[in-house]
Amino acid sequence: MIEENKTNEEHNLDSEQLLGFLNNHQFDEFREEFLALHPYDQAQFFEKVGPESREIIYQYLSPKEMAEIFQSIELDDDEYAPFLKEMETIYAADMLSEMYADDAVDVLNELGKDQVASYLTIMDNESAQEIKDLLHYEEYTAGSIMTTEYVAIPENSTVRSAMTILRNAAPEAEIIYYLFVVNDDHQLTGVVSLRDLIIADEDSLIRSIRNERVVSVSVSEDQEEVARMIKDYDFLAVPVVDFENHLLGIITVDDILDVLEEEANDDYSKLAAVSEMDTFDKGPLIAAKKRLPWLIILLFLGMFTASLMGIFEETLDKVAILAVFIPLIAGMAGNSGTQALAVAVRGIATGDIAEQSKMKLLMREAGTGLITGIVCAVFSVGIVFFIQHDLLLGLLVGTAIFGSIFVATLSGSFIPLLIHRMNIDPAVASGPFITTLNDIISILIYLGLASMFLTQL
Repeated sequence: MIEENKTNEEHNLDSEQLLGFLNNHQFDEFREEFLALHPYDQAQFFEKVGPESREIIYQYLSPKEMAEIFQSIELDDDEYAPFLKEMETIYAADMLSEMYADDAVDVLNELGKDQVASYLTIMDNESAQEIKDLLHYEEYTAGSIMTTEYVAIPENSTVRSAMTILRNAAPEAEIIYYLFVVNDDHQLTGVVSLRDLIIADEDSLIRSIRNERVVSVSVSEDQEEVARMIKDYDFLAVPVVDFENHLLGIITVDDILDVLEEEANDDYSKLAAVSEMDTFDKGPLIAAKKRLPWLIILLFLGMFTASLMGIFEETLDKVAILAVFIPLIAGMAGNSGTQALAVAVRGIATGDIAEQSKMKLLMREAGTGLITGIVCAVFSVGIVFFIQHDLLLGLLVGTAIFGSIFVATLSGSFIPLLIHRMNIDPAVASGPFITTLNDIISILIYLGLASMFLTQL
C-alpha cells in the first residue's frame, strides 16, 4: 500500500510538472518528460487535460507520436470524434496513417462518411488503401478487427533471406513472434515462430522448418468465435484468410482483449435490461434515454401481472392472508430463474454448451429445480404453519413455491437456448424479463391453487 501511494504521488507530480511545462511553453522540457512516460500514462495525461492544453500538445508532438497515444486511449465509441475535431485535418489524417490499420479503422468507423472520405483523401495512398480494405468488412467480424501489419515469408526462401525480410518488416509489423508462410499465390501454407527461425540453419528452406498445421479463421467469422479460439489455443495472434485460403491479415491478442471487454459489457448491459452500457460520466438525460425503452416495456409487462391478480380478486377478498405471501413466492421464482439464466447465458457465451449438451443442461436444471423446490417447499410449510398455525395454508404456499421454482428454473435455462437457436443474442433474455415472466407464472400457480381450495381455506 505504501509503494502504491508513493507511485500515485509521483504520478500526480509528473502531471503537475507536465502541465507547468505546457503553460510556460517549455517545448524541450515537456517533450523530454512526456516521451519518457509509458504510452498508457501519456494517454491518461492527454485525456485528463483540457482542450486548451491539448492544442499545445498537438504542436509539440508529431503525428507519429500522437498515434502511439491514440492507440492507448480507452474511449467509448462516440468519444473519438471530439478529439479529432480539435486537431487540424492534415495532422489528424497523418496521425491515422501512423496508427495500425485496425486501430485506425476502429476510430473511423465512429465518424460520418464525409469525415472518413476527407481523411482518406489526405492520407498517403498505401495507408489509405489498407484502411479502405478493412472498412469494407462487416462490423464485429474477423475482417473488421484484423490488421494488415504482419510478416509474411515466401515458402521457397531460405532462413537467411527470411531474416532479412523480418528485419525490414519488423518496424511496421504489429507482431513478429509469428511469421506466416505463403506460396506464390499468397495462400497460407504454414507458420514459423521467431524461435524456430533463430535456431534454424541459415541455408535451410522455410518450407522445411514451417509448421503446416496452421489454425486460421475466416474473414467473415464472428469476433466472439475468434476470441474463444485465441483463448482456447493460447495464441498471441491468429491468421485471417478468405475462402481460397489467401492470407488477408492477422488478429492479435491485444485486439481480442478489447473484444472480450466489449462483449462482456454488452452482455452485462443486456442482462441488466439496458440497451447500451452507460457509464457514470454520462449525463442523466443520456442515461435515462438508454434505460427508458426497456423500463417502459417492463412497465407494460408489470401491468399485465397486476391485471392478472385482478382475475383472482374474489379469492384474495375472501382469504386476505394469501396476499401476504405473493412477494415471497414471486421472489423465489425470480431468483431461481435468474440463477438458471446466468448458467445458460454463460455456457452459450463461452461455447461450453454444444448442440448435444443442451438437453443435458435442461435435464440438469430440471433436477436442480426439483431438489431446490422440494427443500424450499418443506421449509415454507414449516414456517407458515409456525406463524399462522394453519397447515393447509402452509401446504398451499409450499406447493406454490415448489411449482414456481421448478418452472422458473426450467424457463430460465430453456428461454436463452431457444433464443440462441433463433440466432438472437441470448443475453436479451435478461434478468428483468425472466423475473417478470416468472412473476406471472408464480401468481398463476399460487392463486390458481388457492382458488381450487378456496372453500377449505
